[in-house]
Order: sequence, then structure tokens, then C-alpha cells
Amino acid sequence: MPAGEVTQLLLRWRAGDEAALAALLPLVYEELRSMARRHLRHERDSHTLQRTALVHEAFLRMVDQQQVDWESRTQFYGLASQMMRRILVDHARRRSAAKRGDGAQHVDLDAMLQEEGEDSSPPAQEAEIDFAAVDDALQRLEALDPQQGKLVELRFFGGLSIKETADIIGVSPATVKREWAIARAWLQREITAGERA
Repeated sequence: MPAGEVTQLLLRWRAGDEAALAALLPLVYEELRSMARRHLRHERDSHTLQRTALVHEAFLRMVDQQQVDWESRTQFYGLASQMMRRILVDHARRRSAAKRGDGAQHVDLDAMLQEEGEDSSPPAQEAEIDFAAVDDALQRLEALDPQQGKLVELRFFGGLSIKETADIIGVSPATVKREWAIARAWLQREITAGERA
């Protein structure tokens, strides 16, 4: 699918063309399902939120975003990743409130965020993670450095490659690699400190 087709439909949708929204969904659906799979890769097999439900919930939330000034497909997928993150974190917080962390595994975030090749996505792990703890640390990082926060969201939650992340943020792949290394170390320290508290 040409990237320009999605961008054109987003621009038409922004201009008020409801038919563009109907034409957009079939074009982006499989990519949104792939994104949802990457988001759910750390969840347990019995997770109550399934990939299709995550895609539909994220898409519905995006449709409700009246103030978004759609510019490109990369912006669209970046927002989709952000919506999926919020849905999973809300789900994890509700579950944690019910169990107070009972059964959540504490895994080595650094191993999950290990560096791979330039165009590879972060590795898929089978272990369940505490999304709420990662999100809390990520919010602190976003307050200190919004670009690093966005980078972690796209790489960790969105599963995007270094090149894809660089395209969305508008920086070079070398900058993404450097910022990714710094953000990984900072997040690992924050989450480890939170577990000891």
C-alpha cells in the first residue's frame, strides 16, 4: 500500500470527509493488528484483552480525537501506538488494583530493551511485565525529556525499528540509537529503584 494513500485519506478525513474514514480502516487494519501484537507480546497468554479488541478500542479513541491535525501516516501510527499503550496501562492498573501486584513478574527491563540491529524491532519476550511500573517511569522520563519519552513509547510499546522511530520523531537513526541507549539505562534505574522502595 502506498504510504501516500493513507496520508491522503487522513487529510480528507481532517477536512471532514467521513467517507475517507471508512476507506482508511481497511488500509490500516493489518498494520494496527501487527502493532497490537507487538504491544501484547509481553502479556500473559490468558490476558483478557485480545489483539482485535485492542485494535478496535485504539481506533475508536483515535476517531474521537477532534483536535488532531493529521499530517501523515507516521503520525497516525505514532498516535495509534500511544493509544494502545494507554489502554494496556489502564488495564494493568485495574488488574493491579484488584490484585495489588500479586502474580506480576518483575523482569529485567534492560534485557527486554536490548539493542538489536539498526532496523530491528525490540526483541519479543514471553515474560509478563508490569506495564503500570514501566508507564510510571516513562511518564517521569517524558517530563524530563519529551523526545526520549516518545522514543521509548515507539520502540518499547510500539515495537518500531530504529529507522521507523527516526522517521516519526524526525531525527537520524544514529540519534535514535544514542537516545535509546540513554533512555534504557534511565528507565532500568528508575524501575529498579521503584521495586526496592
